[in-house]
This record gives sequence, C-alpha cells and structure tokens, in this order.
Amino acid sequence: MTPRSAVRPALRPLRRSLATLVLAVTALTAAACGGDGDDAQSAAVGPDGKVDLSKVTLRIGDQKGGQQALLGAAGVLTGAPYKIEWKQFTSGPPLLEAVNAGALDFGAVGNTPPVFAAAAGSKIKMVAAADIGLTGQAVLVPKNSPIRTPAELKGRRIAVAKGSSAHYHLLTVLRKAGLTFKDVQPQYLAPPDALAAFSTGKVDAWAIWDPYTAQGEAQAGGRVLVDGTGYTTGYNIIVASSKALKDKAREAALRDYLTRQRRALVWANTHVKEWAAVWAKDTGLPVAVAEVAGRRRAARLIKLDGTFVANEQQVADAFRDQGLVPAKVKIADFVDTRFNDLKDPS
Repeated sequence: MTPRSAVRPALRPLRRSLATLVLAVTALTAAACGGDGDDAQSAAVGPDGKVDLSKVTLRIGDQKGGQQALLGAAGVLTGAPYKIEWKQFTSGPPLLEAVNAGALDFGAVGNTPPVFAAAAGSKIKMVAAADIGLTGQAVLVPKNSPIRTPAELKGRRIAVAKGSSAHYHLLTVLRKAGLTFKDVQPQYLAPPDALAAFSTGKVDAWAIWDPYTAQGEAQAGGRVLVDGTGYTTGYNIIVASSKALKDKAREAALRDYLTRQRRALVWANTHVKEWAAVWAKDTGLPVAVAEVAGRRRAARLIKLDGTFVANEQQVADAFRDQGLVPAKVKIADFVDTRFNDLKDPS
C-alpha cells in the first residue's frame, strides 16, 4: 500500500469545504432517492396484507470483509427471496450517517458508532447484536517502542477512528491508567490512513480492531500493548433506520436477513479457514492474516436485553463525561427488541 499523508491540515480552504459538503449531501440524497422507493415497497404488500418479498430490495451498509463477504462465504443467502444492494463504507460512523439520511435500511457496526449517532439525534434503532472476541481489539505500538504500559501513552500521538469501537476502547484504556484524551494527542484517522501513519512512524500508537490489528502486527511490525479484554465489549450491532422498521415489507425482509446472518456468524466460528480465504480475497489481506483475525473474532449470539442496554449506556456516559458527545443519551430509546424472538441456529 502506498502511504498517504497521515496528518491532514487543521483547516482547509472554505471553498473546498463547502464543495465537499455539497457533494456529500448530494450523494446521500441521491442514494436515499435511488433503489426501491416508498411506492415500490407499498407494492410489496398485497390487499390481504401479505408481503411479496420478491418485490423488496434491502439497502445494506457494509465494510470490507463484512456482512457481504461473510454471508456469501457461508452460503446463507442462497434462496433469499428479496434483492440486496450493498454499499461499502470505511467504518461505522459514516455508515450510520447514511442510515440516518435514508440512503440505507441498515448496516453492521461496533459498539460506539450508535452512541454518536444517537447523540446527534439520528433516526436509528439497534435491532440485533453479537459479541465478538476481544483479543483483536487492540492498542498497537511499534515492536521496538519503549512504551510498555498504558500509562506511558501520556503525551503520545495515537491514531484512532473517531466514533469507532476503537475510540471507546482507547478511552477506557486511558481512564484505567489515570489519563484522559487531554493527556494524549489523538490523531483521528480512518483505518487505511492510520495504517500508513503507523507504518511510517508518524504516530506512536494505533487503537484499532481486526482484521486491521492482525495486518498491523504482520505488515507493520505492531505489538499489542493491550487488547480489549476487561476494557470493552465486542458488540457487533445491526442498526436500522426507523423509517425502514415502519415499512412492513422491509421489516419482513430484515427478519429473514437476520436469521441468515446469525447462521453465518455461527458458521464462521467453526469454518475459520474457509471464512479466512474469502475474507482475504475481499480485503486484499494475506490469508494467514485473515486466519489470525478470524480465530480472534469468534462470535457469540446475544439478545438486546438489559445487559446489552446497560453496557451501551456505559459507552454513552463515558463519552459524555469526556465531553466528546454533546448531550446525555438514553440508549434504551434507540433499541428495538422486536427481533429478540429469533431462535439461535442449531
């Protein structure tokens, strides 16, 4: 990979910023208006109230090596009666921006993006989740770095994707070491830019998740300073737009999709090599790297119960206490439990 500049100027020319904003809004609006509209979805529900899923198109937000690759590798989408439009994103926060804008029906993200989206007043609901292994959620430092304990991160430049699960992990690591974000120099970078910065020594540490953790270890000489065990949750959360959940046809299609997705998660736990081969092809990672990440990301299916809500509320409160989200967030208001009745795959 050719390294890109890791540290961007703090201020850009006003004209460029406005142009970028206009293009982003235009793109989201176009995406929201594209694909199946309300009329198409209404046509999927007959006079008798029955849903014809063949007339439904689900618009799903995804990341490289994510839902599309996993469900395809597991073969669980075979025979799905609806169509799927996949849209790729670099991380969870922009994916949820698209969900809120109406450009997507739902997508999968980590434990932190829903908190930032909720704090911004986004019209979203968390509808399903799995708990992913935490050893691949890590703060990396260069192999020969003098940093040996989290307390030694004080004053250091740390790459992290803002609003991501790694952002919360880093917060908890600093807090347990008696530090805050004011004690370090956070460099808010998307994973590809963070990898470039880490590889070229432009940052002292990198808070990240798998498969980027495994990539940082194998290709950039990274050493795990601390993983997520005892610090955070490994929640992988399906977040849907409130509008999609009000649509009977989309709700029915989402229920079917979640059933298939849960089967795929269980399949990946017992077919690591097969999953790693597909994951590697989708992401461009070496198969050996994907296998390491696959073993570390074994999923446990969970329900959106009181424990889930309490853990997510803890994430929200932690960011509020640090002044990193603008308002108090009541997580329960952004949780929809209608799919809790889905049975675990046998």
